[in-house]
Amino acid sequence: MGRTAAALVAATLAGAAVVAGGGWKAADPAYRLSLPRDHASHPDFRIEWWYYTGNVAVMDGRRFGYQLTFFRVGVDPAPVNPSAWAVRDLYMAHLAITDVRAGRHAWAERFSRAGVGWAGAASDRFLVWNEGWEAGLDAEGRHRLRAESGDLGLDVRLEPGKPMVSHGEQGFSRKGSEPGNASHYYSLTRMPTSGRLRIGGEAYEVRGLSWMDHEFGTSFLEPGQAGWDWFSLQLEDGRELMLFRMRRADGSLDPHSSGTIVDAAGRVTILPAGAMRFVPGRTWRSPASGAAYPVEWRIEVPAHDAVLEITTPVDAQELRTEASTGVTYWEGTIEVRGRLDGRAVRGRGYLEMTGYTGRPMGEVLR
Repeated sequence: MGRTAAALVAATLAGAAVVAGGGWKAADPAYRLSLPRDHASHPDFRIEWWYYTGNVAVMDGRRFGYQLTFFRVGVDPAPVNPSAWAVRDLYMAHLAITDVRAGRHAWAERFSRAGVGWAGAASDRFLVWNEGWEAGLDAEGRHRLRAESGDLGLDVRLEPGKPMVSHGEQGFSRKGSEPGNASHYYSLTRMPTSGRLRIGGEAYEVRGLSWMDHEFGTSFLEPGQAGWDWFSLQLEDGRELMLFRMRRADGSLDPHSSGTIVDAAGRVTILPAGAMRFVPGRTWRSPASGAAYPVEWRIEVPAHDAVLEITTPVDAQELRTEASTGVTYWEGTIEVRGRLDGRAVRGRGYLEMTGYTGRPMGEVLR
C-alpha cells in the first residue's frame, strides 16, 4: 500500500488528480489571518499543513529534538459520489524524534483518507488527527500534541507564547511569479513546552521551546524551483528568525526566498531575498538515499550586521516518507552562534532541506 499511497499523493500534489476546472480557492493578499480562527482547517484550499518542531530536555540536561507535522491534500473539492469512501482529502503525518546524546534519529509516518473517520481536520475549531495522532487546543488554549508509533511517542502541551507572526505580505507568502502561487503563512515562534516523549522504548519528562507553522494555499511552486532550505531559529536573547532559501534548478537563489526577524517584544521585520546570503558548508551524505545535505551553514544579513553559523549535533536526520508524501527530506535540530545587530547571539532551532533527491519540489507542489 505504501508505494501506491505515495504515487497517489504525488499525482494529487502535482494537480493530476484535481477535478476539471479546479474548484479550489487561491490565496488572497487581502485576507487577514486571525487566531484562534485560522488554527482550524481551510478546506476550500487544496494544500494545508500544521507543523511543530521543538528543542526540549530532561532535568539533567539530556537534549531531544522533535517534529510532528500534519498534512491535508485535497483531491476533489466536491465529490459526486455520496459514499463516505469517496476521497475528498488525503491526510499524511510525520513524527520524528532526535536523541542528541545517543546520536539517534527515529521517525514514523501515517497516510489516511477522510470520510471514514480515520483522519480529518475540523474547520470550526483546531483539531487535526490521523489514526490516533492529533493536534489541537485544550480548554486552557494550550496546544496538545499526541502521537505514538512503536517505541516512538510524543505527548506534550505548548503554551502559545508570543503573539502570532504573519510572514510575507501580512501573511500572504508569495512562492512564485504566477499570481496564485502563494500561501497564507503564520507562525508561533516561542512556545513554552512540557510533557513526555519516548524513543528507543525509554520515556522522558521534558521541557523546552517549540515552534508552530501553519500554511495553506492551492498552488505553491513553479517549474525550475528545485527545493528549499528552511531555518527556524530561537535565540537565547528572546529573538527568533525564520529564513528560507528557495533553490532553483540551476543552483541560484529564487527571488521568492524570504525571512522574518521577531524581536523580544514580538515586533516583526520582513527580509526580502536580496537581504540574505546563504553559504552552505560541510555536507552529510545519506547512506539510504544517496542525497548530500549541507548540515553546516553560514547565513549573512548585512543590513542587520548579522553572521549566523549553523551546525547540527546529529548529521543523520533524514526522513524517507515513501508510504505517505513520497518525499525524502532532511529535518532536524540545529544550533546557532554568531551575531545579530552587532550583538553576540546563540540559540537552537530546526532546519528543513528538500529537493536534494527525488522529484524537484517545483513538480511536487504545483
